[in-house]
Amino acid sequence: MEGPARAVPSVLIVDDSVVQRNHCAELCRALGVGRVLEAKDGLEALELLKGLPHPPDLLIVDLEMPAMDGPELIGRLRERKVNIPILVVSARERAILNSMRDFGQALGMLIVGTLQKPLTAALLGPLLKPRAPARRPRSAEPLPIDAQALRSALQRGEIAAHFEPQIDVRTGEVRGIEALARWHHQTCGWVPPSEFIPLAERHALIHELTLQVMRQAMLQAAVWNRMGYPLSISINLSPTLLGRPGLLDDITGLQEAQGLVPGRVTLEVTETALLGDLAAALGFFTRLRLRGFGLSLDDFGTGFSSMEQLARIPFTELKIDRVFVHRAHEREKPRVLLSSALQMAGELGLTSVAEGVEHPEEWCLLEDFGCARAQGWLFTKALPALEFTQWLDAYRPRTLAACARQMVGEKSRCVYNAAPERGAA
Repeated sequence: MEGPARAVPSVLIVDDSVVQRNHCAELCRALGVGRVLEAKDGLEALELLKGLPHPPDLLIVDLEMPAMDGPELIGRLRERKVNIPILVVSARERAILNSMRDFGQALGMLIVGTLQKPLTAALLGPLLKPRAPARRPRSAEPLPIDAQALRSALQRGEIAAHFEPQIDVRTGEVRGIEALARWHHQTCGWVPPSEFIPLAERHALIHELTLQVMRQAMLQAAVWNRMGYPLSISINLSPTLLGRPGLLDDITGLQEAQGLVPGRVTLEVTETALLGDLAAALGFFTRLRLRGFGLSLDDFGTGFSSMEQLARIPFTELKIDRVFVHRAHEREKPRVLLSSALQMAGELGLTSVAEGVEHPEEWCLLEDFGCARAQGWLFTKALPALEFTQWLDAYRPRTLAACARQMVGEKSRCVYNAAPERGAA
């Protein structure tokens, strides 16, 4: 049991059951919480919060309450811009708790965990620890970034390729890298790709941006190959470029200039690539494959026509979106969809790549399901070329693979069968 000094100073328990509320309050006091407040439903909780000079450090919220239930309370808190850490508790099944966690996070609320009743000190204690103050979110005001700023950045060579490794799930070896565009503005700092990529697409700058990233990526792949790292390279391709004359020759020219084998260069596209000029897209993809390049369907499962695209286009790789990977060992529906996607990839002869791997349990699950490659922060974030080289030199694949199995527990390969909810996601 955690000592009193390690618990948050104050908690508000919102639960319509007097018995459950009293039980939770007793646990909180025993675990060192100095001030325990109680409310019988969401309405009473909102009134109580309105009159407090300082909000509590944690809300423990039941899901089912007659006057205002848990989901509605969390929605009201967001409307009032009250972002207190929230622990969701309920006697209902894990799938509902997982959905509630995702709902809260989608609203931008700080959901620190979900617990099934009955509560115990062992379950509750770790979630009562004080948390460091959340970083102040960046202002909602848009960055002073426009097309001219991006054009100047391209002219100065400010758009840099960063690299994220793709790991062989079975052996832990680094098999490939994905090149990602990054922009560090001289005065604004890092500009998110979600802001400057659409800007480039709207103002006819995406071709130059893509070629700059490709040039850097292929150069680095050639350097790493000469260092003894035979890595394939994956590069994102904007769907707005597919009808551009000469694009395929541009890609081929960069590949030949660095002496790379076409089969070690993969272009990643999302299914939105076919929402425009279908004939141009199909023609480009077919010619790309005829020249030996790889072709990857990115973010598989997030759109409406992924299956149709797989049937139409000669893909060589299937990238499964992180939404189906994240904590799949704890969540039945994403786990079933992940397993189905990987099985389909195998039957179609496609290399499978799972994105967004952050936990050892996810990696072990991917191995059990037969996934070929994985990438994500479990290994490293995307790094600039020099730092990535240093990471490659220091990386020990077998040590990492063994460590993951040890952390999960060798005695149960299928860790997802009984993995408990561990709190914040």
